[in-house]
Amino acid sequence: MKFADSLELAARARARGAAPIVFFTYVNPVDRYGAERFAHGAREAGAAGAIVPDVPLEELDTFAPPLRAAGLAIPLLIAPTTPPARAARIAAASSGFVYLVSRLGVTGARREPDVGWIAGALARLREATRLPLAVGFGIATPAQAAAVGAVADGVIVGSALIDAYAGSHGQEAARKAAAFTRALKEAVQR
Repeated sequence: MKFADSLELAARARARGAAPIVFFTYVNPVDRYGAERFAHGAREAGAAGAIVPDVPLEELDTFAPPLRAAGLAIPLLIAPTTPPARAARIAAASSGFVYLVSRLGVTGARREPDVGWIAGALARLREATRLPLAVGFGIATPAQAAAVGAVADGVIVGSALIDAYAGSHGQEAARKAAAFTRALKEAVQR
């Protein structure tokens, strides 16, 4: 999908009263499209922010100005291997929310989240920021979302949502995505 297509899709979703949208993208596509053009388009589409996980903290001040000028939040990621002092700096530089990566490995892998470790990591982060703390990476089922949601301010599900509608198109894909999203929401709200 091209950036212009994703911006159009986001605008249509927001026009229907959908939940806030935060783009998840990478530096190269944003650079290629143009950071200012992307930021303006995302804001016009009604996006609330953009996660760009491959922007290191040290380069944030170079990359972020067009996004900030457009009023977009820039949530930053904290990995399980991030030293505490760096995690505090990342949390301080984040806007919108902080994204805690729930575990090591590749996204989409299906292991039970270590809720004890997640709770401890969140407690340490709460000392560094007042922003909401969202957890993601490998959360694949409503039960996993509920377990993580019991200790976090937000739960992020990506690959499992894509898997839920994989192989489907059009309205069928939309129905499958909506059903999976509803199941996640219901599990977290219990």
